Amino acid sequence: MNNKLLGIVLIVGGLALAIWGYNVFDSASAQFSRAFSGDTPIEAWLGMVGGVICIAVGIGKIR
Repeated sequence: MNNKLLGIVLIVGGLALAIWGYNVFDSASAQFSRAFSGDTPIEAWLGMVGGVICIAVGIGKIR
């Protein structure tokens, strides 16, 4: 039961982190920065990749 609860928390947290990372990626300042320098904020990548990793670990804990 404890692993399933931890898995659910990781999935929900990972989903929130991935959504936050996408929102940072899609923000006006990030679009402006990408248009002129081609750089994407590191926070966007950390949020999206970290969220996917948390979701994957959460799914592994549920099984």
